[in-house]
Amino acid sequence: MPARHTSWAEPYKIKMVEPLTMTTREQRVQAMEEAGYNTFLLPSERVYIDLLTDSGTSAMSDRQWAGLMLGDEAYAGSRNYYHLEEAIQRHYGYKYIVPTHQGRGAENILSRILIKPGDIVPGNMYFTTTKLHQELAGGTFTDIIVDEAHDAQSTFPWKGNVDLAKLERVIAEHGAKKIPYVSIATTVNMAGGQPISLANLKALRELTKRHGIRIIHDMTRVAENAYMIQRMEEGQGHRSVAEIVLEICSLTDGATMSAKKDALVNIGGFMATNEWDVFEEARNMVVVYEGLHTYGGLAGRDMEAMAIGIAESVQDDHIRARVGQVFYLGNKLLEMGVPIVKPVGTHGVFLDAKAFLPHLPQTAFPAQALAAELYIDSGVRAMERGIVSAGRDKDTGDHCYPDLELVRLTIPRRVYTQAHMDVVAESVQRVYEQRERITGLRMTYEPKYLRFFQARFERL
Repeated sequence: MPARHTSWAEPYKIKMVEPLTMTTREQRVQAMEEAGYNTFLLPSERVYIDLLTDSGTSAMSDRQWAGLMLGDEAYAGSRNYYHLEEAIQRHYGYKYIVPTHQGRGAENILSRILIKPGDIVPGNMYFTTTKLHQELAGGTFTDIIVDEAHDAQSTFPWKGNVDLAKLERVIAEHGAKKIPYVSIATTVNMAGGQPISLANLKALRELTKRHGIRIIHDMTRVAENAYMIQRMEEGQGHRSVAEIVLEICSLTDGATMSAKKDALVNIGGFMATNEWDVFEEARNMVVVYEGLHTYGGLAGRDMEAMAIGIAESVQDDHIRARVGQVFYLGNKLLEMGVPIVKPVGTHGVFLDAKAFLPHLPQTAFPAQALAAELYIDSGVRAMERGIVSAGRDKDTGDHCYPDLELVRLTIPRRVYTQAHMDVVAESVQRVYEQRERITGLRMTYEPKYLRFFQARFERL
């Protein structure tokens, strides 16, 4: 586990504040019942500390806000598009880019271009929207992540690594022509924000080159992954995060990006590729689904903020403080004896709901119940990452049963103070001390796709 940050300060000062809403326990009980025990359905005005997600919830810098005033809202050829293109080429190294409204817009376009019905898409653990787009295009996701990633208590530092032997078996079984690409996330969200090592990515690149298979990079938190490489991987400590980010991207053939995470904006994303033919098709498809290829569903001001945010995201001082705050909360919970995913990840702390609530079977949705209980205790909003998020098997219709049943405490960038993290830790500790009284849930409404966003529950 990375060394503890015992004393440090954020590399910024606060220029504007947003008042938070304080509620009573009775108000929170009522709000949770009205939301069907789904934290996604809570009105944000009833939330005290919002750790639902780090997607689009970060605080922009003064330079980003200034950039909004430089928005060129021309329908075609906005100068902000060219600023964004230059920032991506400089900091990530990809040749061609197509902006989209957010990451899943890029996933939709890329999947429709590269995946044919019957294809197999190996990856280092699924992500919800990525897997769905792969399936809607006719593909089947298969997990090739190392086994340690499915063990919440394993302290293996590179849980995002690909098990190369697993990938070799997939290639041997299906053939390289049935594999349009290997899907690689930096870092791996569903494993607890766990990084992939540079050595593993290099070995993967060698393997895929031998078989003529692309690597597509889900790069939404690439700077966080680069920071972990800088901290922990032998021979990398002298390099800047920006240098490591550029090398990570150079080992892949294309990428999808939700800029709402690392790039510090409230909306936006892009698809990137080094292949002209893929770019040409993406430019055609973005006009159908998102908007003209020089805005992709975004205002010019949003593209300007993204270009500035990309440059800020790879600064060493920024990423050290960002991940340091996550370490602070994670280590505080470990000291309290609360079961969490180890090692502490980069964008959030993941409570191990199976160990937290061993008296609840997975079919009683323990992570969903735990997230609801945490909100009722203190007004802290977290989210489920377990059986609800995993959805149903597309062939059998039964629940998918992931090994990990987690509650994610996701830390927005540059938003909360260490005092807020103390409040969160104390609330988790109180809930843990009363864990035996927590009951499970029954699903009363299940939407067709990505059910964790809108499903409703009631107490058993």
